[in-house]
Amino acid sequence: MQKIILKQSDKKLLSQYSENQKPNEACAILFGKNNEVLDIFLTENIEGSPVNFTISNEQLIEGYKIAEDKKMDIIGIFHSHPNSDAFPSNTDKKFMQSNPVTWIIYSGINKNFRAFILESDSVEIQIEEK
Repeated sequence: MQKIILKQSDKKLLSQYSENQKPNEACAILFGKNNEVLDIFLTENIEGSPVNFTISNEQLIEGYKIAEDKKMDIIGIFHSHPNSDAFPSNTDKKFMQSNPVTWIIYSGINKNFRAFILESDSVEIQIEEK
């Protein structure tokens, strides 16, 4: 089973960022190596929506440049669901096809993190703490 490694301090950063972005979804790009998150780029949800998120092309380009400069890979996309469970929506599944990395979702209701990859459908993978 695939997994992604996320430090407790990163979970704290992402949950606080998500809570601060309410009522809208928060989003971020996750950098790392070998399925371990080593750095996080907090991004702006340009939709300003509680049910969707979009990272601007400028921030996506900046994210790829940061990854290259730090000699890391973009290994994940993070976003929050402020008012629902941490499970991929149909919109998420659509975008997972064009961004085939691990997607980590934070639930603003349950205060939990879940990670998914897209195979024929979204498949939950393990989040391992370091």
